[in-house]
Amino acid sequence: MTIRTARPNRGQHFQPRMHCLKKLEAIVVEMQSGVKGSEQKLNVTTIPHVVAGNDIIAWIANKMKTTVEEAQAFGTMLVAYGYIYPLQNHKKLVMCNDASLYRYQTPYFWPTQKWVAEDSDYAIYLAKRNIRKKGMLEPYEQVHYNHLHEWLNHKWDFIVMQATEQYTAGKERKKPDRVVLDCQERAYWIVNRPPRRTHSALDTGPERLMDPNTDEKMSFDQYRRQNIFYQQAIMRSKVKSSVSLGALVKYVTTYKNHDPFLAPCLPSNPWQTDNDTYWNLNMRRVEVPTKSRVERWSFSFFELLSDLRGRDDFKIFLKREFSGENLAFWEAAEELKLGTASSMSSKAETIFKTFLAPGAPRWINIDGRTMGLTVKGLEHPHRYVLEAAQTHVFLLMKKDTFFRYLKSPVYKEIQKKAITPEPHNFSPAQLEQNAQNRSPGIHPIILWQQEQEENAKAAAAAAPVDVKAMMSKIDRKK
Repeated sequence: MTIRTARPNRGQHFQPRMHCLKKLEAIVVEMQSGVKGSEQKLNVTTIPHVVAGNDIIAWIANKMKTTVEEAQAFGTMLVAYGYIYPLQNHKKLVMCNDASLYRYQTPYFWPTQKWVAEDSDYAIYLAKRNIRKKGMLEPYEQVHYNHLHEWLNHKWDFIVMQATEQYTAGKERKKPDRVVLDCQERAYWIVNRPPRRTHSALDTGPERLMDPNTDEKMSFDQYRRQNIFYQQAIMRSKVKSSVSLGALVKYVTTYKNHDPFLAPCLPSNPWQTDNDTYWNLNMRRVEVPTKSRVERWSFSFFELLSDLRGRDDFKIFLKREFSGENLAFWEAAEELKLGTASSMSSKAETIFKTFLAPGAPRWINIDGRTMGLTVKGLEHPHRYVLEAAQTHVFLLMKKDTFFRYLKSPVYKEIQKKAITPEPHNFSPAQLEQNAQNRSPGIHPIILWQQEQEENAKAAAAAAPVDVKAMMSKIDRKK
């Protein structure tokens, strides 16, 4: 039987953020000479080279010529990456603008080091900590310890032996040095092996297939293709920089109050406070939307259709105007585009009979050329066979129906009903409690099932009524 002795390396072989980390290290090196540490008492032990959080933030603000808030955010990033670690509350990787105590991490534990934080090293650290604490580990450390004990059971004796030797060697050091080394190791592992449901700044995306830091040798064929690409790029139509910059300024001015990075979101930012009220108020089909959400519908027709709650309100307006077939066709085309391949032919046939065939119950009015191309393409249906007709209908609604909707009583009524949530003012103790009571969100599959059920109900309600069948049922009851 083959015993797997090591877990797969889930870290990236190539580190695309190396250039960014090198810049951070240069700032940390300069900071060490600008913010001098002093001896401070931690419990009963005197710790050397300790700095206060407000001194670090003041130095960053003076160095970068920025505000205190921005300097505090940058200091928190240094703590999250493990260049500076807190001495008092090691599980909270933030930079506080007060007299909280911090130390600079030794360069051996910086993220740019090539050695990978392996599970065997973490197991040795936990075993050593378990010996020193006599079995009283933190809850998340105990979970990791039990998991590693089961995973690395085949070499657990070696791990315990290494931990015992390191613990015995550590007892020979002076107490301040021993406490400092313990804080350094703990800070390193809290960054590389964070507690469950905790974001780590060192998280990486999918593995890259090429090294972005090396120069790849190109063949003659690659040079030829690159030359053709540049020639085609030169032939493309250009836009004046003033026009493009004006459009960018207009876009930022329109959306800046709706961006949670640029403006506060009400009642609070769930990524910062661990409170999910913001998400509950902005669910897909909530009964009463917020004012900022309703305001965003007026930015563009695409914004209105992208929000399912806004689309439902737009359907009410179209129903009052007896012109809901255009939106129904657009939704059917989207469903065909995003649906399964097995149901493509049946959906295309249903769309043709409902919207495009002569005498169809919900016939749409499009020009003859687009209708001819669409009907001809339906002979061999594919996902994008309705692209031309869908674009034509979208532009019709955008140029005419959308502006009438913004002036209609339907939109004004939803503006009056919309709510403005009161902002949350959480204390630090409440934020800590929110982080501990954080609950997992609704599973995407459940949301998809709910959406499918709602779409089925909406389709059944919007289906054309057969008057003859209804009259025959009434006559039978009589």
